[in-house]
Amino acid sequence: MPDQAIEKMSEEQIASGLEKRPQWSEIGGQIQRTYQFEDFVASMEFVRKVAEYAERVQHHPDILIRYNKVTLTVSTHDAGGITAKDFDLAEEADRLAG
Repeated sequence: MPDQAIEKMSEEQIASGLEKRPQWSEIGGQIQRTYQFEDFVASMEFVRKVAEYAERVQHHPDILIRYNKVTLTVSTHDAGGITAKDFDLAEEADRLAG
C-alpha cells in the first residue's frame, strides 16, 4: 500500500485542509502563509524552529524572510503537488509561531 502522506491530494482534499488552516492559501500547486513577528530576531528564531522540524521529517519548505515577515511555501515535489505532508508542516509551523 502506498504511503498516503506522499499521494497528491485532490482539489476537494486541499480545500478541506485549507478550511482547517484559513491563514494558508493555495498558490500554483503549493500552500503558502506569511507570518509576522515583532522583529527580525523573532523571525529568525521561527525559521530556526521550522528548519529543525523540516530536517527531522525530511520535508523542507521554501522560506522567504523580509525583516519581521516570514513566508513559507510548501509542496511535495515527489508527488507533483500538495500532500498531507504539506498540511502536517503547516500545522507544525502554526504551532511554532504561537
